[in-house]
Amino acid sequence: MGKTAVFILSILHQIEDNPKPVSALILCNTRELAYQIKKEFDRFTKYLTNIRTEVFYGGVPMQENVKVLKGLKPPHIVIGTPGRIMALTQTRDKALNTDNLQMFVLDECDKMLDETDMRAQVQKIFMSGSSQRQVMMFSATLSEKSKEVCRMYMKDPFELYIDSDSKLTLHGLK
Repeated sequence: MGKTAVFILSILHQIEDNPKPVSALILCNTRELAYQIKKEFDRFTKYLTNIRTEVFYGGVPMQENVKVLKGLKPPHIVIGTPGRIMALTQTRDKALNTDNLQMFVLDECDKMLDETDMRAQVQKIFMSGSSQRQVMMFSATLSEKSKEVCRMYMKDPFELYIDSDSKLTLHGLK
């Protein structure tokens, strides 16, 4: 429906020309979705060679993730699942440093914030970064209870709802 493209294009529009490592962090509820978002970033950054993205999720040895984060060219945009991202922010040497974070995105925010364990992980990650960042939350379905929880993470939120009957579909994005 274009939800992923909305936050990818927003991030790419706002990110600095010479961004600092981990300027944007996108959390999603499954590794499949994390991988899919990474592929979309790859597609949209085809000609933005100075922007580096990386995806982190469970099932991959954590040392491989640490090696990427501590390497000569750390990613500017990180996509991942809450469990792995939390683990990387909690390492002894803070492998995933969120001090430069300018944008914090939750995709499928209702699923992550409704599940107690995942919400606790998201909260720890959220608290580890600077309070001076933009928070974006996306979901295809959002209950009133979920909306209340989402609002706790944001200052002065702007809410945009697209009616499912409006058939907002982005065709031919390249």
